[in-house]
Amino acid sequence: MTIEATTFRHVLGHYPTGVCVITAIAPDGTPCGMVVGSFTSVSLDPPLVGFFPDRNSRSWRQIEQAGHFCVNVLSRSQESLCRQLAGRNADKFAGVEYELSEHGLPVLAGATVRIECDLESVTEAGDHWFVLGRVLGLEARSDEDPLLFFRGKYGAFANLP
Repeated sequence: MTIEATTFRHVLGHYPTGVCVITAIAPDGTPCGMVVGSFTSVSLDPPLVGFFPDRNSRSWRQIEQAGHFCVNVLSRSQESLCRQLAGRNADKFAGVEYELSEHGLPVLAGATVRIECDLESVTEAGDHWFVLGRVLGLEARSDEDPLLFFRGKYGAFANLP
């Protein structure tokens, strides 16, 4: 059975995801990052998380070379930041506020969560990589709701009555 890519994307678009930016310091000393909607917790013991970058991503190659990364869970008010960092601009980080963590990783201002990791492994997964990270440190930085992606659009969580 052949599954068309557009059908696959359409059907799986019915499952909402959070929006994260994976950041690191590139080999040239500048911040680098990529937006992902495929982040997940993997293990409590040891603490492991994972995400799935596209195999053709230039940003991923920089993060992989760094050997460690920070997962920044974006807040519902950070859609414009998400769009900027998802772009292909030469300097995605122009005007972006961030601080370097104790592990030397960029933590985005306003992110609701930061999870700092060492690169544990990279496994081929079709047209993506499965990246496994060993958690070095983490923090819930605010109680603001996360930015969500659903059916091709950004949105936010709504409490049921």
